[in-house]
Amino acid sequence: MEIRKWNRKKIATSLLGFGCMRFPTTTEGKIDEARAEAMVDTAIAAGVNYLDTAYFYHDGQSEPFVGKILQKYDRSTLYVATKLPVGIVQTLEDAKRIFAEQLERLQTDYIDFYLLHAINRPGWDRMVEQGVVEYCEQLKEEGKIKNFGFSFHDSYEVFEEILRYRDWDFCQIQYNYMDTQEQAGDKGYALSEELGVPLVIMEPIKGGSLANFSEDINEKFKEVNPDASIASWALRWVGSHSNVKVVLSGMSTEEQVADNLKTFETFEALTEAEDAKIKEIVTELRGRVQNGCTGCKYCMPCPVGVNIPGNFSVWNRYHMYGTYDHVKWSWEKQLKEEEKAKNCIKCGKCEAVCPQKLSIRADLEKVQKEMDSVCAACKE
Repeated sequence: MEIRKWNRKKIATSLLGFGCMRFPTTTEGKIDEARAEAMVDTAIAAGVNYLDTAYFYHDGQSEPFVGKILQKYDRSTLYVATKLPVGIVQTLEDAKRIFAEQLERLQTDYIDFYLLHAINRPGWDRMVEQGVVEYCEQLKEEGKIKNFGFSFHDSYEVFEEILRYRDWDFCQIQYNYMDTQEQAGDKGYALSEELGVPLVIMEPIKGGSLANFSEDINEKFKEVNPDASIASWALRWVGSHSNVKVVLSGMSTEEQVADNLKTFETFEALTEAEDAKIKEIVTELRGRVQNGCTGCKYCMPCPVGVNIPGNFSVWNRYHMYGTYDHVKWSWEKQLKEEEKAKNCIKCGKCEAVCPQKLSIRADLEKVQKEMDSVCAACKE
């Protein structure tokens, strides 16, 4: 197993971290504990020593399940990460109560890596104002937290402000070869390296989007290495960055565990040729975008409630990745019926203010027609 040493402390984490948010589940929606435990045991036996959970994962089931697993092992051999759910912390007392509950759930008296969860501008301001940051620093002084950090979802500007605010032990960002300009992105990676803040990476496979493409794109990967899974390319891209200490993967099946262990047990950084191949594929994928909607929302609100950027996001991603699976949830569940393109009354107000000068009305008509057709075909 590839092991990464942290410069500041005597920490040595497995480069592959087990994300505990996508365990297999039963028909009742509960964690299939027998299967999940066997999967975690397999990973630990192969050298994985970083388990990442959170207060809300699996509707609150994840932390107690991880706590059960910890009882089987020497606690000092595993690193456990969990997170303070910033979204429901309205007072300092909330933070204190939740932390105590997390220790009880995990059946431990300390947490190796504790994060402010999914920090954005409003959440960060609230944590500072309420004294939660100082409280976590106090927990660290008491030994109840070994390392204090945050997971991040906002713009680079907010990321820079937070990263420079204090001497963080680590931070967790979304990073993959398709999202180098999103959120913290490449600039955030460079800043963390400059400041010496180790990184834990989430969404290295973009929620599964980088595990499978249309056949023509898959074939481009296979031409270089026919034995490597498509997902392994995304994991190796992230792991090839030296300041990345843990790459999290939320593994749902035994096959995913086996494939990830294959990637990290004898980890090889990308060669220049492989990196160039990824850049070539990314350029091609982005070239498939149907229109230049940037999501600026100048067109919003629509008089009749159409989510114009939302419709274009689904349409563009469908063409980019080439499979309906990449947008199925977004089109069928996330985008409400009243927000879909079919409700457009062609008033033209959106086009009058669009900075990109898009033919919004005509494109919305194309979106509905094409997505309806694709959706129907997949249900046959």
